[in-house]
Amino acid sequence: MKQSIQLRLGQHLTMTPQLQQAIRLLQLSSLELQLEVQQALDSNLMLETDEGESLDESTNTGSGSETAEAADTATAPEEADLASRDDQIPDELPVDTQWDEIYDSGITSLSGSGDTDQRDFFETHDSGPESLHDHLTWEMELTPFSDLDRIIATAIIDAIDENGYLVLPLEDIHQGLAREHEIELEEVKAVLHRIQYFDPVGVGAQNLRECLSLQLRQLSPDTPWRKPALDLVENELDTLASRDYHQLMRRLKLSSDELQSVISLIQSLNPRPGSQIKSEAAPYVVPDVFVRKINNAWRVDLNPDSAPRLRINNHYASLVKRADNTEDNNYLRNHLQEARWFLKSLQSRNETLLKVARCIVDHQQQFLDDGEEAMKPLVLRDVAETVEMHESTISRVTTQKYMHTPRGIYEFKYFFSSHVGTADGGECSATAIRAMIRKLIADEAPAKPLSDSRIATLLSQNGIKVARRTIAKYREAMAIPPSNERKRLA
Repeated sequence: MKQSIQLRLGQHLTMTPQLQQAIRLLQLSSLELQLEVQQALDSNLMLETDEGESLDESTNTGSGSETAEAADTATAPEEADLASRDDQIPDELPVDTQWDEIYDSGITSLSGSGDTDQRDFFETHDSGPESLHDHLTWEMELTPFSDLDRIIATAIIDAIDENGYLVLPLEDIHQGLAREHEIELEEVKAVLHRIQYFDPVGVGAQNLRECLSLQLRQLSPDTPWRKPALDLVENELDTLASRDYHQLMRRLKLSSDELQSVISLIQSLNPRPGSQIKSEAAPYVVPDVFVRKINNAWRVDLNPDSAPRLRINNHYASLVKRADNTEDNNYLRNHLQEARWFLKSLQSRNETLLKVARCIVDHQQQFLDDGEEAMKPLVLRDVAETVEMHESTISRVTTQKYMHTPRGIYEFKYFFSSHVGTADGGECSATAIRAMIRKLIADEAPAKPLSDSRIATLLSQNGIKVARRTIAKYREAMAIPPSNERKRLA
């Protein structure tokens, strides 16, 4: 192939560092943004927090001799104080002393004890999430076990899952321990019996029947309906699961009201006792925008806590010289340019966030006024066309961004949903349909719950045509059981 030189003219999009930084800041959540801002403050000396408007420098420096005299008068005692402190500071510090013992850190508390945080200890100190295994181990250490029983208890606790159930048969645990110790199966059962009375109640059970039975047995003997509830759990739990209430009333010799009281007592128990011990830290959400109704109009404002206020340090910026190419001046100039890019990216992020939030609120005003049943269908393309941005940009803005409304805190993506056609040619949001299904199920007769086909028929009477399988999909997404499992005594 013959080599040649050709000249071509073309256009292509280049991701400049400024654009990359703006996109990266746009997709950060409020908590991640605060971390990013703190890192920028630590690495760039040109940036500083804007804690409010400062006084004009001209008022502090140039009003005649009275200002100079006042300044000299004010600084004289300070210079004398510093001179007296210099006399008290030794030339070399002993190796067994600390800095705070010689130099005043300048931090004092209201009580004078040096503790600057006056809040409650349990409010400011968090030991982190505790797993069920750690909780049971802590209880085991407080229980008077022998050395051999403690080994057995450790093996049993290791075999308990996060829901509180024993996932290994006692025979397997016994065989594993018998390889190194002379242990009988009855000893393992005895230690398990003691662990089953640990907190939370019902932990260490081998199945649901034993878990509910343990919780009922630890209730006071005077608890109403405790004895028939124990009889039902230990002998008729399968019949209760099939919701054959007539068979239960005949076998337990109870009336309808009495059986309902027994079932209510069983429903007050926890089938997963281990879930009471939270193994994960609670997530914290900081809203990015606030939505308020002022003079019958919805107003959207940025959260000042999630939108940090930064500015360029005028003192360091004034040290930059245009014609100076020294290493120090280039260092300052580069930091100044990076600071300006960062501030511009933050401003662009705030403007885009506010623009998208206002578009969502304008489109979903009926939801803010009337609730979920008034939610309108909305997709990313609709917002992108309104604010004249790309859909990918809207997707970045609505991810991990939260809106504080009078109805609660919602993620931006909550307001986006698909639509279903109505009989009059309109559209209905999938969120509104789920709210209608939830309302119909809440109002149904306990003894005769609504089937998915019946719910589809009721919705079609309101002009919303939804297939039965769509109703089932929405119901399962909301963790609502089918009609045969929702049947209850009237």
